[in-house]
Amino acid sequence: MITVFGSCGIDLIANVPRLPQPGETVLGGVFSMSPGGKGANQALAARRAGAEVRFVGAVGNDDFAEKTLAMLRGDGVDLEAVRIMDAATQVASIFVDATGENVIAVLPGANAEMVPADADAALGELPAGAVVMLQQEITQAATERALEISKVRGLTSILNTAPFIADTPRLAAKAAILVANETEFALLSGASPDALDKPIADWARANKQTVIVTLGGAGARAATPDTAVSVPALPIVPVDTVGAGDTFCGYLAAGLAEGLALETAMRRAAAAASIACLKPGAQPAIPWRAEVEAALA
Repeated sequence: MITVFGSCGIDLIANVPRLPQPGETVLGGVFSMSPGGKGANQALAARRAGAEVRFVGAVGNDDFAEKTLAMLRGDGVDLEAVRIMDAATQVASIFVDATGENVIAVLPGANAEMVPADADAALGELPAGAVVMLQQEITQAATERALEISKVRGLTSILNTAPFIADTPRLAAKAAILVANETEFALLSGASPDALDKPIADWARANKQTVIVTLGGAGARAATPDTAVSVPALPIVPVDTVGAGDTFCGYLAAGLAEGLALETAMRRAAAAASIACLKPGAQPAIPWRAEVEAALA
């Protein structure tokens, strides 16, 4: 079973012809609301990839809480460890332009109430080798504690560096597997986004990690201390890129938990992320394993 320790919330999505500049108002079109949060998105992606998944997170004591968990519950994700806090459920305000690009502002609410003790309770009894998926939308103290427990207990920790924050470089080296997009990895390493192969390899060797960098329509690249891997994305015309990175992470975790080789797991994850760009929203767009296998075939 995969344990996802992270955020959940509700996404408020506005489609606009173009993304507004600072101080500008842009008249848009369709508004929609769907469950989200990077942790919940990744948990759902891993579940739809065929894994047994346990989600550990927090919601508020408000009307958004049940909407936040509805899709996870419906798809069979284990929610026994989700806490109800005396706070608001996380809200993400998302603007998506006509090309599928987006900007997102996140108000963490209950996710900001999670503490290191939550990591102790969630991970303290997991067997060696179990896969743990982490992001950075809950408190860094809780995420760091989860990384420390994972190292001591021999768990396979996967840290997604989104959203990138000031403390990310310090935590990044603590994970067994690091997943970043090209912008995040450039911030992390100081390398140019146009020349990443050597910096990825250098980082993997220096930190004895597997490092995966997602490249949007160009697929993904990875390095271990000994090898390099590159996989393509599917050729698509994106409708909405919200949740594509989370889909990649969830499918990656499921593939590695299944025992797939890194390249095979990445290839399936990149295909799933591509398919997720063909529908609006984050969780509603996450494809099922059969769709991904059909596309790869």
